[in-house]
Amino acid sequence: MSRPLRWPLLIIVTLVATLAITGFASLGTWQLRRLHWKIDLIERVDARVHAPAQPAPGPADWPAITRPRDEYRHVTLHGTFLNDDEVQVYTPSDFGPAYWVMTPLRRDDDSIVMVNRGVVPEAQRDPATRTAAPTGPQTVTGLLRLPEDQGWLFSQDNRPEDDAWYRRDIAAIAAAKGLGHVAPYFVDQEKTDSDTWPRGGQTVVSFRNAHLSYAITWFALALMVLAGYALFLRHELGRSRGGSGES
Repeated sequence: MSRPLRWPLLIIVTLVATLAITGFASLGTWQLRRLHWKIDLIERVDARVHAPAQPAPGPADWPAITRPRDEYRHVTLHGTFLNDDEVQVYTPSDFGPAYWVMTPLRRDDDSIVMVNRGVVPEAQRDPATRTAAPTGPQTVTGLLRLPEDQGWLFSQDNRPEDDAWYRRDIAAIAAAKGLGHVAPYFVDQEKTDSDTWPRGGQTVVSFRNAHLSYAITWFALALMVLAGYALFLRHELGRSRGGSGES
């Protein structure tokens, strides 16, 4: 026996299904756009890392420096290390608990660039336990990095008053050391000698790219909702016609 369609239920289910399908499909499309953006970013950064080293930006160029355009540029700079103002920034590493050795380098124009000379294990944190720091004019080649002035979830805050550092916040380090005319970036020095500390060349250039799997997930959810809606319609139409669609 046929029965009338349950229009209120049909309208509600149709609206819910339409919203869900549209929402899931939109999220999938957004993830595909993010995928193309991430692939382009990876290609651009890879090109910067492997390009010939160019002079590091001087003071006139500092205001125009941006993360999308400049981070991981392969640069070179000349100057003299201010070894007495070295700062160690805690980091986990392949060597266990370790520290980045951040040392100011004063250039010929009297500007200062913080150089991450590399990593040292906790046992070599004290400069007296390592090879003597370089003195006199130096040439440094490495990758331009932007400051870590924002904390991450569960990360500890820098405590300049205790000389305890957990982020490479250049402005905070410069203020603690009383340094002026400091570049708004630092340079991760390349590996020079694998048998000495600090050990450069430890920059990890890696970008998580899970956008394709996210897109597939959202589109799959949209298809599941569509399939469920189709089954619902089949059931309702079968019920109204008194056919086999009635359970």
